[in-house]
Amino acid sequence: MNEETKIKGIESGRAKFAWERVNKVVQQWKEEKDKKKLQEYKAYTKKIPMYIKTNGLGATLAFMLSKKDKEAYQKLGQQITEWLKQAPVQIIDLENANFKTLVEKIVSLNSSSYRALTIEVLAFLNWLRRFAEGLIED
Repeated sequence: MNEETKIKGIESGRAKFAWERVNKVVQQWKEEKDKKKLQEYKAYTKKIPMYIKTNGLGATLAFMLSKKDKEAYQKLGQQITEWLKQAPVQIIDLENANFKTLVEKIVSLNSSSYRALTIEVLAFLNWLRRFAEGLIED
C-alpha cells in the first residue's frame, strides 16, 4: 500500500466517523426538538478550529471542558475523544478515557506529539464542520 492510498484511507475513515457522529447528534436533538443545541453545535464546529489555532489545543479543550452547561461543547469533546481512541494513527493512549482524561493527558505530551495531535483534531473537526453545515438547517 503506497502512502497516497494510506492517506486516502485515513481521510475516508475520518469522514465516515464524523458523518456518523453528526448524524447521531442531529437525530437525537431533532427528536428532542432542541433547535438551540443544534445551532450551537453547528456554530461550535466552525469556531473551535480557530480557537485551537489561536490558543492551542490544550487551552481550547480545557475551555470546552469548563463549559459544562453547554451540551454542544461536551458532545464535541466526547466526539473528539472517541475519534482519537480509534484513529488509525495512535498519537496518545486513550483506552478507557473520557473527554476529561484527554484534557489531562494533553498537558504531558512532548511538543511533537502535541503538534501531531493538534493536526489530527483539526482534520477531524474539518469533517464535523462540513457535515454539520450540510445536515443542520438554519
